[in-house]
Amino acid sequence: MTHISVKVDGTTYEDDVEPRLLLVHYLRDRLGLTGTPIGCDTSNCGACTVELDGASVKSCTVLAVQADGGEVTTVQGLSRNGELTELQKAFHERHALQCGYCTPGMIMAARDLLREHPHPTPDEVRHGLEGNLCRCTGYQNIVAAVLAASEQEVAT
Repeated sequence: MTHISVKVDGTTYEDDVEPRLLLVHYLRDRLGLTGTPIGCDTSNCGACTVELDGASVKSCTVLAVQADGGEVTTVQGLSRNGELTELQKAFHERHALQCGYCTPGMIMAARDLLREHPHPTPDEVRHGLEGNLCRCTGYQNIVAAVLAASEQEVAT
């Protein structure tokens, strides 16, 4: 077992974990943060995307011990006092989801994209989200949502 201390969605957790425990399993199974889905366990789909120290990562490719001393933000940690962020509102208003399975990862990847490119072009949005797969929507509404959010906020 390895002792870790990690801040997740603003709360610091101290735990002993197996060195091979994936971050996605730590978040879901240990902390009960099930808003981060397990998609493919191979890093292909991006559904499990979270932020680690301000950068988006696929949590199925990061060990919990690698987050030791770091700060993780999940999709569940975005809203404040029940108020959705502009990006989350844009996904809702532009119908940028169908089954919703990919949505947490899409939103987290889009936040990272908007930090780097506050006013992206449609092609930059597509390129920025290419590591996240959606099996339902065809992506057009997802791109529209990110573009709409870029007019209103830069993800912080």
